[in-house]
Amino acid sequence: MSYLGEINSPKDIKKLNIKELECLCAEIREYMIDSVSKTGGHLASNLGVVELTVALHKVFNSPNDQIVFDVGHQSYTHKILTGRKESFSSLRQEGGISGFTRRNESEHDIFSSGHSSTSVSSAIGLAKAKALKGDKGKVIAVIGDGALTGGLAYEALNNSGNESSNLVVILNDNEMSISKNVGSVAKNLTTIRTSPKYFRFKSKISRNIAKIPKVGSKITTFFTLINQKIRKRVYKNTFFEDLGFRYYGPIDGHDLDALIDALNVAKAHNHSVLIHINTVKGKGYEFAEQNPSKFHGIGKFDINTGEPISSGDNFSSVFGKSLMNLAEKDSRICAVTAAMASGTGLSEFAKKYPKRFFDVGIAEQHAVTFSSGLARNGMLPVFAVYSTFLQRSYDQLIHDISMQNLKVIFGIDRAGFVGEDGESHQGLFDTAFLMSVPNLTVFAPAYFDELSAMLYQAAYKEKNAVAIRYPRGGECEKPKGYSYEKETFGIFGNPNGTTAIITYGREFNECYKALESLDNAFVVKLNRIKPIDEAVFSQLENCSRILFFEEGIKTGGVGEVFGAKLKEHKSNAEFKHIAVDDEFVKQASVKSQVKKYSLDCDSIIEEVLNG
Repeated sequence: MSYLGEINSPKDIKKLNIKELECLCAEIREYMIDSVSKTGGHLASNLGVVELTVALHKVFNSPNDQIVFDVGHQSYTHKILTGRKESFSSLRQEGGISGFTRRNESEHDIFSSGHSSTSVSSAIGLAKAKALKGDKGKVIAVIGDGALTGGLAYEALNNSGNESSNLVVILNDNEMSISKNVGSVAKNLTTIRTSPKYFRFKSKISRNIAKIPKVGSKITTFFTLINQKIRKRVYKNTFFEDLGFRYYGPIDGHDLDALIDALNVAKAHNHSVLIHINTVKGKGYEFAEQNPSKFHGIGKFDINTGEPISSGDNFSSVFGKSLMNLAEKDSRICAVTAAMASGTGLSEFAKKYPKRFFDVGIAEQHAVTFSSGLARNGMLPVFAVYSTFLQRSYDQLIHDISMQNLKVIFGIDRAGFVGEDGESHQGLFDTAFLMSVPNLTVFAPAYFDELSAMLYQAAYKEKNAVAIRYPRGGECEKPKGYSYEKETFGIFGNPNGTTAIITYGREFNECYKALESLDNAFVVKLNRIKPIDEAVFSQLENCSRILFFEEGIKTGGVGEVFGAKLKEHKSNAEFKHIAVDDEFVKQASVKSQVKKYSLDCDSIIEEVLNG
């Protein structure tokens, strides 16, 4: 019998017993592995929380009880159980369902997500609003141990324990241990404390004692203090209890019986509760269990071998290799990452230069300020970070780096369109905020060799902080005879043409291809986008039209700065800026996104000829 075939909403699992739920979990894993092998996605984390998600929907009543998944990259089982099973094959595809939680997808997706460490903060707000409205439902935040390396999570925990009686936090410990192994006594104590019979018995006794005239409340307080001292002795570490939570754990996150008991206790509690569970990333798929980092976020792969269907060099790997080459000759060079060593191409650097490699966890703000300290004392730190995550450390970039004229290099990965990851991960905003930061130089390579050369320039030719922004994936075919000679800009096509096409980075490829169909136009490729070389404007004096094509957000972007400078140079040319205009870009292939926003070759030709 197929249990998954009968599941269309969370209500359908409530009638299943433990054995049936275990069969359902096995079916979900098989279905998920098969589907993600064809679409790509976050596999290891999702395989690790199948039992937890099934137990959550067994015990709680979503959406009245609100489940908030931190990051949302582990919500695949949740999607399958909440009416999106039939559309799961469209995961991360254009027009399909997102790889993260999205409010516009389902009433069961309480918050749209994509970035880490936000769940407890938003859950506190949800819980407070429920309390103010008299809503008896619970709010459950599911957060991984990795996300607890983000400072925002601790700010929230500090604010939540004693304040939110309807809050439940599930700490999914699947990689790095949050607390020391507490031994069999602690585990047995947790088993007893999460027994429904024990909880009902304890609650009944507490109510009866409280009714004793005059001394009832004093007796209750006394036993509460004794209880706390015993737990402190047994658990050794009462960090979460000190913050005001009732702590239960660690619990086997793949034991449905234990999970359901613990969640039922949490549901009955009139106090904030933290349940600490242990899970295995990649559970049920051998290749993912053996290499969870590889299957954290993976493209299409062969189920039988676990190997990606496409491979080869990409900008991230080239960045990592180029940095290792520099580090071999320069002992000052350090690499910094915020829990993204593999994604940013730094895994080999970490192995070769472990003393000069620093993974600070999911803490981008700390990473930037930590890098400023390295720089202040004579090191040459290189912080490799996705564009979408650099957004989180804008203040540190200004206050701790640029204001102090410190030399830190930022390798900004996944700049521009990122395709299937969708709205929360598009690298479209970094240029807008980088253009506003003094004492910062920004380069935009279009090809691998440019990236390597610009990294060398950043290290040895620039005085202050430097950012190098490069796209996701591989490089496009380079024009014949093209070479980067460390110039700030280059001109291609008919230099006497009256239409100038200005661009930078990967978008140069589309603009260059368009030249084949344009006689009276030339392309200006900006290699350094901040500061813009003033010499470029003398090349535009005979132009009647200037078109700026930018794979980024329009407001505050490079094109907007360029247009303002044209006015300063008294240009009479018609200026038009084509970029992403005041919206979030939905998931689709990069090719589709480029076309949608009129940045493809055909759109450029049409704009020049008919615009």
